[in-house]
Amino acid sequence: MLRSAGTLAATTILVFALVVAIEGAWSTSSAIDGSFQEQHQIQAGQLALERMLKIQLNEENYIRAYVITRDPSYLESFDATSESYAAELRSVQSLLAREGLADAQSALADYESAHRQWHSEVAAPLKANPAKAAGDLDKRGKLLIGAESEDSQFIERQLQAKNDRVAAATQAQIGRSLFERVLWLGLFGALTILFYGLRSRLTSELEEERLTTQTLQRAFRSEHVPLPNCRIGSAYGSASSHLAVGGDVFDVHRLSDRLGLILIADVSGKGVDAAVLTAFIKFTIRGIALRRRDPGFILQEFNRAFPRTVENPYLFVSMFVGILDTETFRLDYASGGHDVAFIRRSSGVEQLAVTGPVLGVMEEPFDVKTVQLEDGDSIVLSTDGLSESRDTKGRLLEASGAMEWIEQESTDPNTLAQGLIDRARRRSGKAMRDDVAVLVIRVSRASAQEPAHHA
Repeated sequence: MLRSAGTLAATTILVFALVVAIEGAWSTSSAIDGSFQEQHQIQAGQLALERMLKIQLNEENYIRAYVITRDPSYLESFDATSESYAAELRSVQSLLAREGLADAQSALADYESAHRQWHSEVAAPLKANPAKAAGDLDKRGKLLIGAESEDSQFIERQLQAKNDRVAAATQAQIGRSLFERVLWLGLFGALTILFYGLRSRLTSELEEERLTTQTLQRAFRSEHVPLPNCRIGSAYGSASSHLAVGGDVFDVHRLSDRLGLILIADVSGKGVDAAVLTAFIKFTIRGIALRRRDPGFILQEFNRAFPRTVENPYLFVSMFVGILDTETFRLDYASGGHDVAFIRRSSGVEQLAVTGPVLGVMEEPFDVKTVQLEDGDSIVLSTDGLSESRDTKGRLLEASGAMEWIEQESTDPNTLAQGLIDRARRRSGKAMRDDVAVLVIRVSRASAQEPAHHA
């Protein structure tokens, strides 16, 4: 879970950083593109103003040439040039209005007024009467052209100042954008370092918990000791979890020369709390059994002690306790909500009835039932991870399916116990959802005792 959360958080940070980087690059690119477009328009206005001045000079030269030569072709060139002037004037007027250069617009209006005056007071009289005294008209023309030149220089300075401001704003935008991007990326980097530091600390804590749990399990994990006339086998299947720890426990403990205590229990919950509870269950049950060898009394006493010892009100235990007489093969048992208990006989498999509710919920007496075993019969006990195991389609095995498996498996206790675990794992697609503990005790007067086997 921590690894998944860490990957998700790291991916989120990286995606967010990428989005910020892309957004920043796009906004910066848009701003720069807009500035370049504006600079381009200003430069286009400057060129249009230069062309207006050139047209004005050409107009003057064509009039002078006509006065000297009387060649009408110069008048044709003069008229054509005047038409080009109007187009350039509109271009400059549009630019100045778009850029909001009010002073430059006033200067352009003065420029245009002087140009019209030159046309009406100088060019038109000379075109109509070239022989007219040109000296006075030329002097008047120079005054008007001088005024136009001053206006055009003022407009040029206004456009250049505007262009410089746009360039400075563009540079500032680039610098600001780069600073913001570096700031954001620095922040993301700091968050990433902080997150991985926290993740490393949590991972270390989880590793300590795992080691602690493993130590507890090695000290308190389910075990069994030899019983006369019995062969005992067990197996444990761990679900896929980061700690591989469950609340399953079984125990076979010798109470006397002929009596053996049989226990299997399943604690709700996982982790260290469950592991500690398995040790508490095993030694508490042993202690009660040494005082009184009555399965119903044992469950009743444990049921009273459990809520006083365990502070978590949401934990409960299903448990099977049996007292087996290894001479007569009589089994007295009590079952607190634990229905995964079976007897395998030569004639088939039967399920042992539940004799009371799960422990830790309410205080009620527990009935005791007696089963007479025959030579070769087996007691097969499991936690509910077996009957509640699901196949790849989500279907439960249930008790009936477990009974079929038990009947099909070997009579050897160890082989039978491990076979049930293997079947459950294969059926679930190797992804078991819950831990499974299996304990098998086969009674046989002809069998030799075997050394203890630790799960």
